[in-house]
Amino acid sequence: MSTANPEIGEVATRPPVRARMIPGYESVKPLVEFLLAAVMLLLTAPLILLIMVLVKVSSPGPVIYRQRRIGLRGRAFTIYKIRTMYLDSERDGPTWAVPGDPRVTPVGSILRLTHLDELPQLLNVLMGEMSLVGPRPERPEFVEKLEHDLPGYRRRLAVRPGVTGLAQVQQPPDTDLASVRRKLNYDLCYVERIGFWLDVRLIAGTVLKCLGVPFTWIGWILQLPDPNRDLDCSSLSVVRCPSSVVR
Repeated sequence: MSTANPEIGEVATRPPVRARMIPGYESVKPLVEFLLAAVMLLLTAPLILLIMVLVKVSSPGPVIYRQRRIGLRGRAFTIYKIRTMYLDSERDGPTWAVPGDPRVTPVGSILRLTHLDELPQLLNVLMGEMSLVGPRPERPEFVEKLEHDLPGYRRRLAVRPGVTGLAQVQQPPDTDLASVRRKLNYDLCYVERIGFWLDVRLIAGTVLKCLGVPFTWIGWILQLPDPNRDLDCSSLSVVRCPSSVVR
């Protein structure tokens, strides 16, 4: 079994599967996303400052939350988010957040609902640690168990993790192993189908998600690939689930 060491960032003993991209897109994707992230950060800077003030006056603790995550090819990096939980919320150890989590502050619940707490991750995109679109980066504390329990989990590390992605706009946040298993199907589908037009649709889908549009509608409106129905993705799936279960 492979291990995740947060200090050296090693996750796999074999190179991850390389993503299949449209010729030329692989080389321009980081540059395009860097420029988009820079523009988005500039435009949202006043909003970020306002949110930081609200977080500061509503609960004690740092405004920006730093957390180690596992990125491209198993390398560890520090992700930046606006704090949404009370101070020392993980004094008993790392755990997934759950619906109605009492550790989330009142302001934090609004930020999580609108995903505004993730805006500082644009800095990670500018530093080349993340993409705008890609699989969600996981915490090193969870990676070892996930690799052991979910065959093929490492394949999602073939691309940079994303602020948003196919799994993020089609599934709710992770709460347990079963939810990670369902989202992994979408991650592997994205790795296989990655391309400019898919990325454009996923960015549009993120806007719809933040506006409260249901997951099922987003998938139908934007005609997003579904690993539970799409033959191009079904061979990559870790577990086959009826669409009624995963959406």
